[in-house]
Amino acid sequence: MRKILGALRRADEHFSMIAPGDRIAVGLSGGKDSMLLLYALHLYQKYAKKDYALLAVTVDLGFGNYATDVMQAYADGLGVPLHILKTNISEIVFDIRKEKNPCSLCAKMRKGAFYEKAKELLCIKAAFAHHGDDVIETLLMSLMYEGRMNTFSPKSYLSRRDITLVRPFVFLRERDIASAVNRLDIPIAKNPCPIDFSTKREQAKEIVRYLNSLYPGTADNMLNAVKTADTYNLWNKDWNF
Repeated sequence: MRKILGALRRADEHFSMIAPGDRIAVGLSGGKDSMLLLYALHLYQKYAKKDYALLAVTVDLGFGNYATDVMQAYADGLGVPLHILKTNISEIVFDIRKEKNPCSLCAKMRKGAFYEKAKELLCIKAAFAHHGDDVIETLLMSLMYEGRMNTFSPKSYLSRRDITLVRPFVFLRERDIASAVNRLDIPIAKNPCPIDFSTKREQAKEIVRYLNSLYPGTADNMLNAVKTADTYNLWNKDWNF
C-alpha cells in the first residue's frame, strides 16, 4: 500500500483534494478501483493528520444480481458506513427507453442518484476511483467521438450539486491498483451490467493496449501529455475556419 498511499497523498497535496472537516462520500461500485479507494482513504485518515469523515454510497441499478452484501461486509470491516441506494435505472435505460447506446444515460442517471444521496448525507465532497488509465481512455474517446481534446479533472466543483468531486487515484495506473487488490485480497463484487466489457471505454482500453504493445511507453507518454498542458502546440482558437 505504500505506493498507493504515496500517489494518493501526492494527488491530495497537488490538487488540495482533502481538507480538515471534510465529509466525503466514496462512490463504491464493488469493482477493484473503488474498493481499493475506500480502503486507501480509510488508511489515509490515520496517517494524513486530517480530521475528515468518510462514508460510502453504492447505487444499485436494479439488475437484481448485484452483490451488495460483499460491499456491505467489506465496509463494515473497515468501520465505514455504507449507504446502498436502490434504483430502477436499468429498467428505464434498457426496458423503457431501449437505448442503443445505454452507457451515457446510465452514467448520467447513476451519478445524479449518487450526488443526490451524498448531499442528503451532508457530504461536501465526493470521491471517485478514476485512475491514470481512465484519464487516457477518456482523452482518446473524446478525440474519436467528439472531435475535441478533453478529459476529466482531478478536482471539480459541481455548482449544480454544490459538491466537490475529487479523484485521488489520478496518479496511479490500473496495473498498480490490480496488483494491490490481489496482494491485499480485497473482495470484488462483479458488475451486473449485461454489456460490461463491450463498451466504448473498453474499446478505447484495447486501442491503448495495442498502441502500447507496438510502442512501449505510449500510455505513459499520453498521461504525461495530459499533465503538461503548457507543452501543447495546437491551432490558435482565434482563427476562423
